[in-house]
Amino acid sequence: MNAAAFTLSPGPDAEDTPGEAVKSPSLRLRVSLVLTALAAAFVIAGAALWVRDARTAIAEEITAAHRVAAQWLAVSAQGTASGDPAWTETRLLAHLNAVGRIRAHQLEARDDSGRLLYASPPSAYKAGRDAPAWFTRWMEPGIPAMTLHAGSLTLRLQPDPSRALVDLWDDLSAAAARALLALAGLFMGSWFALHHALKPLESVMIALDRTGQGRFDTRLPTDGPAELARLGHAFNGMARRLNEAVSENVRLTHEQAVARAITERLEADRLAIARDLHDELGQSITAVAALAGAIVQRSTDTPQIRQSAEVIRDVASRMQGDVRALLSRLRPPGAGPRETLDDAVRSYLASWSERHTDIELSTELFAGPHPLPDEVTLATLRIVQESCTNIVRHALASRARVRLLREGGTLTVEISDNGRGILPAPGQPGFGLAGMRERVVGLAGSLDVSSPPGGGTRIRARLPLTRPEAVSPEPSPEDRQP
Repeated sequence: MNAAAFTLSPGPDAEDTPGEAVKSPSLRLRVSLVLTALAAAFVIAGAALWVRDARTAIAEEITAAHRVAAQWLAVSAQGTASGDPAWTETRLLAHLNAVGRIRAHQLEARDDSGRLLYASPPSAYKAGRDAPAWFTRWMEPGIPAMTLHAGSLTLRLQPDPSRALVDLWDDLSAAAARALLALAGLFMGSWFALHHALKPLESVMIALDRTGQGRFDTRLPTDGPAELARLGHAFNGMARRLNEAVSENVRLTHEQAVARAITERLEADRLAIARDLHDELGQSITAVAALAGAIVQRSTDTPQIRQSAEVIRDVASRMQGDVRALLSRLRPPGAGPRETLDDAVRSYLASWSERHTDIELSTELFAGPHPLPDEVTLATLRIVQESCTNIVRHALASRARVRLLREGGTLTVEISDNGRGILPAPGQPGFGLAGMRERVVGLAGSLDVSSPPGGGTRIRARLPLTRPEAVSPEPSPEDRQP
């Protein structure tokens, strides 16, 4: 995957990325250091083995040379000590001067008083140079000096591995320099190779940055190396699912907004109708009842007129009761500052039960001792009201149960009966259930309407007590344009 195959302009926060990357080493630096460290470990291990073998070789070489020199010197010293005319002290010293330096050894000859009579000349090989003292102490084989007595002469043969150690030190220094150059080359090569290999990840970072800003239409190419191709497929699938989820969230948010608007409009219409019924129709019915009562009082001599007036007064009284029932449906009692939802539902159900004595009503109200949000309270009252109305109109039930249960942050509203179940009514569009569903959706809740195996109908609504915040995606540059 070539970085040029996917070019994106960095978002407004993309400039902060390099500054954040400085806080910790980059991936290519870490991998390069790890590879170099591994190579250095192998080099050090190899160098340790090589030095060990070289130390063994030097020890064997010095031991062999010391054995030869010691044998030759022992024969000469024995001849001198035995008084052999061929090996007098003078001839021995002359012979030592003629031989010169013995390989990898230092030879000294002293008389009885300790005066130095002879010392072998120093080696001309790499004269004036020695390995570091610590290296010499670490590498020298540790062969002890040999002392021989030849008459009045004392011969001391001391092994001297300094020239071999200088060679070993020079070889080791040269090898270390070459190894350092090789490690430096490995580090630089690894760094540049990883830099080239990870360069396409810059496009991935830019794509992630844009996706984090809500640009879910961002896509990565799916060609190139297998690993990056799989990464591109995975990223594109994630972006597509995020885009679908945001679109679905926007749709649900829009539907909830529409449902809330419809519910608010319905409540406004209900309040307006209730106000008109109370102000206009209620006063008119009251006036008719008063006039009828006046006619009854003034028509004692005309039984027919009196009877008709009494009928009118009775009908007006029944109309006033019906208007009060309508007002209780259109404007149910709401939970005031000190009234809980349980009290409000209990007050409504008491009035409903008085009007429908043929239905046995049981309640389980556990909404809690504290007032709930106004929209939850109103939605619960409307659900209970509409469900009870459906029971009276359609269920043909003899028993009904209303249950409120608060569990954590959710309120469960359940209304059930033992009626004939859910049956489609001809000519009925089902506005009651539709209104319930709109209210529940507007509060981001859930509504379930079912017929239990034992018969009847069960309406169960779950209402969250806190409305979740809607997540709206950040508009794209095309949406920002006027």
